[in-house]
Amino acid sequence: MTSEEFKELIQTLAALPKETEWVEFKHNKAVPQDIGEYISALSNSAALHRQGAGYIVWGIEDKTYAIVGTSFKPRVAKVGNEELENWLLRLLSPRVDFQIHEDQVDAKPFVIFQIRPATYMPVQFSGTEFIRVGSYKKKLKDYPEKERRLWALFSGRSFECDVAAWDVSADQVLNTIDYPSYFRLIGQPLPDNRGAILDSLSAERIILSKGQGRYEICNVGAILFANDLKDFDRLAQKAPRVIIYRGQDRINTLKEQPGGKGYAVGFEGLISYINNQLPQNEELGQALRREVQMFPEVAIRELVANALIHQDFNVTGTGPRIEIFSDRMEISNPGTPLIDPLRFIDGPPRSRNEILAGLMRRMHMCEERGSGIDKVIDSVEVFQLPAPDFSIALDHTVAVLFAHKPFEDMGRNDRIRACYQHCCLRHVIKQRMTNESLRGRFHLPKSKSATVSQVIAATLEAKLIRLDDNIGTRSKRYSRYVPFWA
Repeated sequence: MTSEEFKELIQTLAALPKETEWVEFKHNKAVPQDIGEYISALSNSAALHRQGAGYIVWGIEDKTYAIVGTSFKPRVAKVGNEELENWLLRLLSPRVDFQIHEDQVDAKPFVIFQIRPATYMPVQFSGTEFIRVGSYKKKLKDYPEKERRLWALFSGRSFECDVAAWDVSADQVLNTIDYPSYFRLIGQPLPDNRGAILDSLSAERIILSKGQGRYEICNVGAILFANDLKDFDRLAQKAPRVIIYRGQDRINTLKEQPGGKGYAVGFEGLISYINNQLPQNEELGQALRREVQMFPEVAIRELVANALIHQDFNVTGTGPRIEIFSDRMEISNPGTPLIDPLRFIDGPPRSRNEILAGLMRRMHMCEERGSGIDKVIDSVEVFQLPAPDFSIALDHTVAVLFAHKPFEDMGRNDRIRACYQHCCLRHVIKQRMTNESLRGRFHLPKSKSATVSQVIAATLEAKLIRLDDNIGTRSKRYSRYVPFWA
């Protein structure tokens, strides 16, 4: 915040007819416990009243609204041996962003705590939730109607529409958002003036205009189009990380590369980096050998895009990860899926982040009509790889691509998984799985029909497939199969 912006904010807040439920004035009083409780109360009240921020202002008397300045110096204040800011952050839950601004107006010092509104649950301080009632700070539990309204607000608010940066200037918007890439990816010409650029970003709800040249940057705009996600404190941990290990376990890490750019502007670079880290498989042709990529790029693109799009952004402290081992690649994202992993291939698209998903589909970064998992399975079959594995582990969704393995080296579960996925893939293209089609999936000759029949029998036993009821014959030679859910 520049000195001029600081002065304008002081004058604007001082001009209020009285303290509001999201603004608190003080002269010099700065009791740490009170400050923490006010941060909780103002954060919750700012959310309840749909304000971009709550404020504690030192230097304005709360009775007369006289602009008197303050002697409070938060940067040097301590609680015991701990700095005040760290102490406050430690006792706030969930951790709420607040910024401390110090400057002078007419040679008088002022302090502003600018507090981000609560997002998905009420903010507590030291285990207690507070709220503003008029100009008073109260415990939220004593005002059940306000508590119900606050929870109702959270249940209807999406991550994408929440604010990543509030009260920023046009210059700050254009410096932090990679707007040329936005127009390129969306297939529109770059406007020739900044006003038209800002209007387009506002129309897409990447930013919100607050009037008088001030803006809020929405989460969806920051997470997709940030020049650097570190400019947005809450989103920095959501940058994808690529980790390369030596061998088949996590004991020896060769390198770790965190992403920096927004998902949309950095997507091609991320996919290129992953491909460059993958070992090559040797393919034997009729006359020569050639090196081929370990995994099909279409599978990598779809699974990485899914991890970015379908993650639960309310799971803090973690983001999407791409881990590369000598024999597999694991792609994980925070949050459990909205549909059963067994139905990934045929299930209709469902995402907890519909705005983000819609934008990425418009920019052709993921499958338009569904999850794209059918493309993953198809490409894996073309590459003659073991079937990918989709699972849920510790509140994360995990997709695993396996390196090439001969049929003879595949375990029972590998073969059953491949049989089920092949059956699903045949079903979604209006065909049926047969012994012959499964032999083709495993690249096996007709002489291996009995072996493939054993795989089908094991998958039937696992209740993942069933005989097609529309076929009268029970001859195994002519049997056709459908997924258990068909």
